[in-house]
Amino acid sequence: MFYETSANRHGLSHDPFKAIVSPRPIGWIGSRAKDGSYNLAPYSFFNAISDTPKLVMFSSSGHKDSVANIEETGEFTANFVSRDLAEKMNMTSLNAPRGESEFEIAGLTPAVGTLVVAPFVAEAYAALECKVTEMFQPKTLTGDLSENYMVIGQVVGIHIREEAIRDGRFDMAKVRPIGRMGYMDYCDAGDVFEMFRPRR
Repeated sequence: MFYETSANRHGLSHDPFKAIVSPRPIGWIGSRAKDGSYNLAPYSFFNAISDTPKLVMFSSSGHKDSVANIEETGEFTANFVSRDLAEKMNMTSLNAPRGESEFEIAGLTPAVGTLVVAPFVAEAYAALECKVTEMFQPKTLTGDLSENYMVIGQVVGIHIREEAIRDGRFDMAKVRPIGRMGYMDYCDAGDVFEMFRPRR
């Protein structure tokens, strides 16, 4: 089959786009408002975009509390979502009133960042402390601004729990990262295998 996305006439029961672009890592974004209130929300449009310097991005569909907080402070955390925290991560997707902490709603512990004011999830196996380098609304083919807000941050500090390290590596089989699929589907990426680049 083929369909033009402008018409969106795919004839399926659900739009397959996000199922095709998957699995996507979940950016579990911690932020702090100017008034000191905490926010924690998951974003499935999230990824690392550079290693040198270490840059990550997430995109928010609409101007949500995370974006508003980050505009105020210029800082955020990206928390690692493991299989054992999947249900708590899902609880933080609740549309709570601004100023109400999703940390409290999900029964999670906010830890104070070392280099940023934004909180991170103490229970997470890893967390990235980030400072914003760019925030913008991506454009469409017509040049109009989309309703999405893209936030790019440079990672200035990394927290890793000691039990997540084995033989000098972040132990993916132990931490079992969660990926976002299409629809309401998630995957557990804990089944790990190695592949080395070919050499000539």
